[in-house]
Amino acid sequence: MNSGLIIGLIGVAITGSALLIGYFWRSIVDRKYAEKKEGDAKKEAELILDKARKEAELSKKTAILEAKDEWFIVKTKFEREVAEKKEMIRAEQQRLKELSIELKNRGDIITKRETEFTARESFLNSKEKTLRSKDTELTRLVKLQNDKLERVAHMTEEEAKKVLLENLENQVRYECAQLIKEKKDNALEEADKEAREIILHAIQRSAADTTVESTVSVVHLPNDEMKGRIIGREGRNIRAFEEATGIDVIVDDTPEAVILSSFNPIRREVARIALEKLISDGRIHPGRIEELIAKSEEELKKKMKEAAEEILYDLDVHGLKPKLVEMLGRLKYRTSYGQNVLQHSNEVAILSGIIASELGFDPKVAVRAGLLHDIGKSIDREIEGTHSELGAELAGKYGENEIICNSVAAHHEDVTATSIYPVIVQAADTISSSRPGVRKETLTNYVNRLSKLEEIADSFKGVGKSYVIQAGREIRVMVEPDHISDAEAEELAMQISQKIQGEMEYPGQIKVTTIREIRYTEYAK
Repeated sequence: MNSGLIIGLIGVAITGSALLIGYFWRSIVDRKYAEKKEGDAKKEAELILDKARKEAELSKKTAILEAKDEWFIVKTKFEREVAEKKEMIRAEQQRLKELSIELKNRGDIITKRETEFTARESFLNSKEKTLRSKDTELTRLVKLQNDKLERVAHMTEEEAKKVLLENLENQVRYECAQLIKEKKDNALEEADKEAREIILHAIQRSAADTTVESTVSVVHLPNDEMKGRIIGREGRNIRAFEEATGIDVIVDDTPEAVILSSFNPIRREVARIALEKLISDGRIHPGRIEELIAKSEEELKKKMKEAAEEILYDLDVHGLKPKLVEMLGRLKYRTSYGQNVLQHSNEVAILSGIIASELGFDPKVAVRAGLLHDIGKSIDREIEGTHSELGAELAGKYGENEIICNSVAAHHEDVTATSIYPVIVQAADTISSSRPGVRKETLTNYVNRLSKLEEIADSFKGVGKSYVIQAGREIRVMVEPDHISDAEAEELAMQISQKIQGEMEYPGQIKVTTIREIRYTEYAK
């Protein structure tokens, strides 16, 4: 029994030892496994950190490159803006210089006129003294005659009264004529003074910018490599662009720029918008070119309509038909001697309203007539006829009344004015067109054009003298009646107009009038 107990104890001891050894072995194995896992985790963490470092470095380099690109774009834009500002300052300095010269010339003219007026006043004063002395002498003679008649014995009292009454009637008639002449001269002087004040008041209340347009537009490129993309393989892109827009694309040595040239400002603007879109998009090929040109045309139509609607809102003009609004918007890209026609129409409308108010007429009618007076210039390059004639047809076609239509047709005196409003529009048109700096034509070119007109008229046989009036819109030719008959005078007007058409370039139309006058003079002795 003791031996069995001992064996049992030994068995228990062996089992416990085995269990203890197994536990320690398992602990060792688990620790080695844990150490291995920890090593793998460290390696993996190092790989992740290394990858993160590389990605961070790459992001840093990318951000630096993007920042450099953005800096280059900002720098280019700033340099372009600086260049534009410099050009604007130079143009403004030139304009101020020309204005200073103009003011000096006007001062000289005013001084000269003051001298002439002083001399004329002295002459009139001397004439007035002479008339007074003659009037005194006449009164004395009449009195002597009356005294003589009273002393004549063979005349009856009734005959003497009759002679006295006739002399008195003549004297009263003379004094009435003098009074009428004096009142008429005073009225003309006051009317001229009042007209000048109205015009000056209208000009002072109207302020408009001066705009000079050209026949080219410059499109800036991000780099010179873009020129090759615009030209395309064997020039297919530039040919497709020119055919679709109808303008010339000039790619020369100008750095980072191409030039768009056309005498049609609407086509040129469509081309500019489309080319800028192509450069921004980057996809330049014939199909894309046609697509963006179509979009640009729609965008430009919207811009023109918005410009017209903005002016209508500012002028408080309502009830204009949509087609007439569209025609008015087209004037945004129409110029006359460098003057923007839409801006000119807006200015004429403002001036017409002010003048009508000063004269006591309806300013709304005057504003509407002034705004539409050049509407014919929106189609005069497409349809034959003068812009005043075409404008009147457009106004009548789209529901404008007879006063507006006549104001449009008669603002260059092509037809007879039927109301005061064409005269108001004509005055406002002249003010807007003739103020210094508003038009591109220089004084020298203007004088040369007028001289050329007179030279053409004087070149015909039988012409005595020719005069250019209405700022070059009309020429009147005085013919020699001994050499030119009435029928020949009519034919001469046609010949002069044909020669002007063949040898000169001018906007609108020029009216040629030949005048044949015969005078017969006899003397009573």
